[in-house]
Amino acid sequence: MPAFGRYIGIDYSGAAQPDSPLPGLRIYVADADDEPRKISPTDPRKTHWSRRAVFEWLRDALAQPVASLVGIDHAFSFPLDYFNAHSLPRDWPTFLADFCAHWPTDHTAVSVEQIRRGEIGQGDQRAGSARWKRLTEQGIGAKSVFHFDVPGSVAKSTHAGLPWLQALRQHHGQSLHCWPFDGWQIAPGCSAIAEIYPSLWSANYPRADRSPDEHDAYVVAASLQQYDRNDTLAKVLRAPASQSIGEQAAIEGWILGV
Repeated sequence: MPAFGRYIGIDYSGAAQPDSPLPGLRIYVADADDEPRKISPTDPRKTHWSRRAVFEWLRDALAQPVASLVGIDHAFSFPLDYFNAHSLPRDWPTFLADFCAHWPTDHTAVSVEQIRRGEIGQGDQRAGSARWKRLTEQGIGAKSVFHFDVPGSVAKSTHAGLPWLQALRQHHGQSLHCWPFDGWQIAPGCSAIAEIYPSLWSANYPRADRSPDEHDAYVVAASLQQYDRNDTLAKVLRAPASQSIGEQAAIEGWILGV
């Protein structure tokens, strides 16, 4: 029996500012067995989503009485090297709070680039190296969360998205399971959000007339739906066989499907 009734794929973007309309921000939703459909901004005057609008839409969607599985393509945490370099406890909620205090990328008119340049925030006190990689990134050859300004990088999206993830967690509390930080298994009836990597699944679906960003969001919703409907979701949610890898992943995060 499927664990979820709705599957949400979000292709993220760390460009510009929190209220900037961004063509790289896309949402697709699949309900039960239906094909994923594109979700347009709730404000009819807007052609594209902003990060704040995505947060508000997702906050309200997760308040509805349907268990939802959300996949979003930015990292939810940083490599252990970062924790060690900045003498941070190996605790994810503490990491989130500390990051948001130094990188206030959810504040009005604040961009990732402004913080990188030292114009606002305290990003220089919580910087990292592009050589640092999480275990899950090493497993698939993905770029570091600190590898900025290169094609295929998730660094900007991650630094822009983490405060909104914190806000979702604060708003929904225990009714939202942040995988795998809240545990590798998700309680029945609970909505969950997980980090995903669309390239794992993109080739499995014809692109049709979708833009690259639309296709990434589409394949996430479709793949999560397929995992759940063919009873393989429990397998991809399972903790790594190695206890040490599982413990590290519970701090650094993990890409669903790796």
